[in-house]
Amino acid sequence: MSKLIIGNWKCNPTSLNETKHLFEVIQRGIVKNKNVEVIICPPFIYLAHLIALVKGGLTFGAQDCFWEQKGAFTGEISPLELKNTGCQYVIIGHSERRKYLQETDEMINKKIKAVLKSRLKPILCVGEETRDTFNSEGKPLNEMSLMVGEQIEKDLANVSAARIRDIVIAYEPIWAIGTGNSCSSDDAMKASLFIRKTLTKLYDRPTAEKAKIVYGGSVNSKNVNEYIKGANMDGVLVGGASLNGSEFVKIYEISSRF
Repeated sequence: MSKLIIGNWKCNPTSLNETKHLFEVIQRGIVKNKNVEVIICPPFIYLAHLIALVKGGLTFGAQDCFWEQKGAFTGEISPLELKNTGCQYVIIGHSERRKYLQETDEMINKKIKAVLKSRLKPILCVGEETRDTFNSEGKPLNEMSLMVGEQIEKDLANVSAARIRDIVIAYEPIWAIGTGNSCSSDDAMKASLFIRKTLTKLYDRPTAEKAKIVYGGSVNSKNVNEYIKGANMDGVLVGGASLNGSEFVKIYEISSRF
């Protein structure tokens, strides 16, 4: 199973020239590797420009989409439009959208189904708001079990077991996003274990093992080793560090060793 290195640029950069420069730095440093898939998720307005520039070794994702394929939905982007642009992935349910745009699990569930229908791969973000603790068996003692378990159950409602292999689950502890405070590799591993246990409960163990689980939350070149190797994650979702081309390339290079 190849590792996923996902760069979420969020609402950055603010000009096409800056965007092209950042992309060129990253593209120069990324060598096609069958063991690592690098996914760039820029703002919508830059997707077509960057896809036209790609020379190989990179795939693209969007930061969100709507749950309908077309129609009178002012300001929205449909999965079909993203598919036709050249996207392969879509981030769904990021904590910032849940917080600032009041996205509910029901809305996220509809988006996931629409993304899968368009033969795109959703990157489903889940995570707790405050730091949690675990027992010796990896079972969360409070908020993690309530929040993350509930999010997964609702977000994947009526999604068939056959489609789980096409879904990436990004564990992003909200208290670690943009704060510089990343969770320990031990806690990340226990969170991954809990997510697989939840998927096993919803489906079965073979299905749960097919899902890819990545870590997101203040990832950088200094700590990525802890999550790829130490926490046995299938990859990382990189926010702020992905806006520094050389730093993002370092993250890729370190991840390529495992």
